[in-house]
Amino acid sequence: MQFVLDAQDPKSNARAGTLSTDHGPIQTPIFMPVGTVGSVKAVEQNHLRDDVGAQIILGNTYHLYLRPGNKVMEAAGGLHRFMHWQKPILTDSGGYQVYSLSGQRKLTEEGVTFKSHIDGSSHLFTPENVVDTQRIIGSDIMMVLDECPPHPCDHRYARNSMELTHRWARRCKDHWLRTEPKYGHHQSLFPIVQGSTFRDLRTASAEAIAALDMEGNAIGGLSVGEPAEDMYAMTELCTSILPASKPRYLMGVGTPENILECITLGVDMFDCVMPSRNARHGMLFTREGIRNMKNQKYEKDFSPLDPDSDLFADQYYSKAYVRHLFKANEYLALTIMTLHNLHFYLWLVGEARKHIIAGDFAIWKNEMVSKVSRRI
Repeated sequence: MQFVLDAQDPKSNARAGTLSTDHGPIQTPIFMPVGTVGSVKAVEQNHLRDDVGAQIILGNTYHLYLRPGNKVMEAAGGLHRFMHWQKPILTDSGGYQVYSLSGQRKLTEEGVTFKSHIDGSSHLFTPENVVDTQRIIGSDIMMVLDECPPHPCDHRYARNSMELTHRWARRCKDHWLRTEPKYGHHQSLFPIVQGSTFRDLRTASAEAIAALDMEGNAIGGLSVGEPAEDMYAMTELCTSILPASKPRYLMGVGTPENILECITLGVDMFDCVMPSRNARHGMLFTREGIRNMKNQKYEKDFSPLDPDSDLFADQYYSKAYVRHLFKANEYLALTIMTLHNLHFYLWLVGEARKHIIAGDFAIWKNEMVSKVSRRI
């Protein structure tokens, strides 16, 4: 995998780059739609590629390990073939999902024992076997096993958690070096910076992760309920330490405003369930702000969902129609809304890239933040 910086904004740390993988290039900054179980909910792969403009999607090791399972995944020839997606895929190691099962898991030096949310069966994730599972999935970018500490937590807990994450990261790297890809394409492994919202721990973690000298680095533990100001402060600290020559991935973030602010701080890659999950509850992200499409004020509003969007340019869907679909519990509402939100997120990072290259990103970003964060 290669990462080339194409441009640097003169007034911030925002940068545009190209990440080359065996399944194609990724132009950064980039947003990755979340396809947890090998599917971005309510969207077919061809629409995801052609209408949304997705360059890379995210799958989840925890969910794919449990269902359909490693035997089925390997028999299918990996996730690319299984879901008929020929562009790059990144897989989370499952650490965050195990974190969310706080009452049903146990952490030890060996790994984490947890109970399946599907049938209650017991399983063990170790740094080594999550690499094995991601080899079977065949993702282009794999993540190390980490512990994501809760927020808030005390300094001692955060330090112990961070040190465990570092030991696991080294074991993941060693096993990655000992094993080979199964399907003939290269698989990168990204380690993860942790440390909660403590500056000394984030500094130590970013230095330790950078020292592993992998092909890219991730920043974790900053979408767990901390104030936005803390997220930005910790992100800025991490990006000041992580090498500029490698892609930086901020995990699980976030709103359009969050993404723009973190691009400013030097982040290259993002993922979040927000555009798809919130779409299913009626929240529409647009260039002028956020709309709740279930509101009665849209009952007779026959204007386009987002008049500036080129999605469905030859046949738009009106606000009144989409509101009607929600009221009638029609699944088409979920598809239309998800397509619009993901298209908007990909448009947003694409425009950020254009303005970084043009050299006027800072001015454009300030104008966009005020627009995309307001409720209409």
